[in-house]
Parts: sequence; C-alpha cells; structure tokens
Amino acid sequence: MDVPRSKAYARNKKIRRVVYIVLGLAMVGGITVVLARLQPAVQSVDRNTVVIDTVKRGNVAIQRRGLGTLVPEEIIFVTAMTNGRVAKKLLYNGDKVTPDSVILVLNNPDLQKDMVDSESQYNSAKAAFENRKVEIETQLLAQRANAAQIKSAYESAKLEAESYEKLWSDRVVAELQYKQRKMAADELKTRNELAHEQLAKNTEAMKTQLAVAQATLEQAKAQFEFRKTQFAALNIKAGIHGVLQEVLVQPGAQVQAGTSLARVSDPKRLRAEVQIVETQARDIQEGQRAEIDTRNGVSFIPGRVVRKDPSVINGTVRVTVQLLGVLPPDAVPDMSVDGMIEVARMDDVLYVQRPTFGQDDGTIKLFKLEPDERYANAVTVQLGRLSVTVAVIKSGLNVGDKVIVSDTQQLGDTNRIKLN
Repeated sequence: MDVPRSKAYARNKKIRRVVYIVLGLAMVGGITVVLARLQPAVQSVDRNTVVIDTVKRGNVAIQRRGLGTLVPEEIIFVTAMTNGRVAKKLLYNGDKVTPDSVILVLNNPDLQKDMVDSESQYNSAKAAFENRKVEIETQLLAQRANAAQIKSAYESAKLEAESYEKLWSDRVVAELQYKQRKMAADELKTRNELAHEQLAKNTEAMKTQLAVAQATLEQAKAQFEFRKTQFAALNIKAGIHGVLQEVLVQPGAQVQAGTSLARVSDPKRLRAEVQIVETQARDIQEGQRAEIDTRNGVSFIPGRVVRKDPSVINGTVRVTVQLLGVLPPDAVPDMSVDGMIEVARMDDVLYVQRPTFGQDDGTIKLFKLEPDERYANAVTVQLGRLSVTVAVIKSGLNVGDKVIVSDTQQLGDTNRIKLN
C-alpha cells in the first residue's frame, strides 16, 4: 500500500532544485566571464611567404622608373627625287648600308629620253662654243697682224723721216723730200694709234661675244647635269652608314617626287624613350640623371633627361634620355629597356624597402616584428617620398625595426600575427 510523504520531504526537494538552478546559472556566468577575457586566436603566417626588411638611416636617391625602348638619335627618310615606278627592291629591313648602298631602283622612260635630249643639246652647245671661239681667235689674230704691219711701217717711216731731216739740215736733200717723208711718218703714226685702239676695242667685244657663247654652253651643261642627277636618282641610295630600318614601298608602286621610300638610321647613335606614369612624371625635369638597363644583366648605361613630352598619352608621359655611356654590342633600335630617373636626393633619413602598397606622404599599416621575431604587431607608419626600391619613413618606425613590407591585405583587420 502507498505511504503518504511528509511535508518536510517536499520542502527539501524544492530547496535542492533551487540550489541546482543557482549552481547552473553560476557555472554559465563563470564560463561566460572566462571566455570574454580570453584573447582571440593569433593568426599564423608562413615566414617564407613574406618579405621582411630592416629600417635603416642614410642617404636615399628618389627615382622614377618606367619601361621604354632604344630609338635612333637621327632617322633619315630617303625620298624620291623624281617620279617613277619601283622596278626592283635590292635591300631589306635590318640590312647594313653605306652611303652608296642602293635600296630601290625606279624606272622612268620619259626621264631617260629627257637626259638623252639634254646631252645632245649640251654637245651641240659645246661644238658651237668651240667654233665661235676659233672664229674670234682668228679675227683677233688677223687684226693683231694688221696692227703689227702698220706699226712696222710707222717705225720704218719714222726712221726714214729722221734720216731725211739730218740730210736736209746738211743741204744734201731738198726740203720737199724731207717734208714728204715726215708727212708719211705722221700718217702712219696716226694709223698705228687707230689700229691699236681698234684692236683693244675688238678684243673686249670679242670677249663679250665669247662670254655669251660660254653662258649658252654652261646653261646646256647645267641642264644635262640636272637630267643626269635625276636619272642617277632612280637608284635610291641609303646616304649614310647605318641600318635599313624599313622599306616603305614595294615593287610596282608608282611614286611621286618627295615620297618617302625608306628609313635609315645609325645604330651607334641611340637614345632611350621611357614611359613614366603620369603621377610620377611631375617631378621629372631636363638635366636630371638617369640610368638605362638594357636587360642583359650587365650593362647599366648612364644618361640624362633631355626632353619631357608636354602631353599625356594613355596615362604616361614620354621622357627622352640621352645616353652618356658606351652601348653594349647587342644594343639595337626598338630594343626594350628599363629607365630609372633620379628626381631628388635626401640625406640622413629613415628608409625601408618599398612596401607593396603606399603613396608619397601616405599612411599605411605595417607589421613590426617583436624582438623574438616570433610575433608581429600592426603599426601605423607615415611615409615620406617613395623611390623605385625604397620608401622614406616620417614616423611610426625606428632604426633597426624589422617590418613586413610584402602584401598583407589578406590578413584583413588582424593586428597581431605569428610567424612560423
């Protein structure tokens, strides 16, 4: 049979229930407090996947870097001097050339006919000039001979008159005879003077006539030489020692005088054209020092900035660098190069290897290693000017601090990491 429970038993049961509830709540609260006081788990990073650098103090060259190519200092455009059709192509892109190297041969039948006609006209003018020259010289010789005869007759008459004058004074001959001899001598004297005067005038006149014939000859010769030059220009020559960069026309093409036919350059005289990002090109000025890397692992060619384009194309500015050093043997036009331009030099500053992210005078978060180098804590760093490989530090770090400069964006908001 059932035995009825006492009231004391029921009260004790309630008390135990309350105690259990209180103890449970206390345990939950304690656990909550402990969990709240625990720090979040530290994220681990493989040491081999990050780049670590030490903060240093010293002098820093601020440089700007860009990609570029080597280009000839002078490019000669070989042009057609006359109209014609391209008959032959004798050289090709990349061939070495001398001033007399024939690149193309043009054909122009009309020009060939004009040259033959001008040669014939020149030969005719030359023959006419020679004939006229002989005629003039013959006439002058005849006049000189006549003047010489008159002079000889005058001298003879003069001597005879002088002798008759002495005979007349000695009363050997009559006065009439003496006067006749004297009159004859005076007449010949006048004729002699006129003959020499006429000879002088005719000599000058004939020189003028010969000069006219000479001018006609020179005109015909100049026309012939011009036609010869035009005909010779059908052989398109390089004009300089260098390399044929490009032939701009193909056989069969009809070209006009002045048309560019080929490009020739001197491969020993090159300069670098470097493309600098617009935001970095503001500090670049003429005269600044530069270095050109030809990417052969050996040659860094010194240079200086000689020109900066005033316009921006596709976000970059073209900077021209004159090369001051010796070019490597493999340097050729259009060769890809790296250019570094020194825009400033800062002395006695803190610097570190350039972080993956950051801008001039910007603020970034870097992880600074603790002394044991097992953990790294996030610090705020104020940057100064950035160069190609280094960044100036304004604040946030000290000499000797080791920081992670590689990309840590994948760590998110983490402020402490462990290096494994």
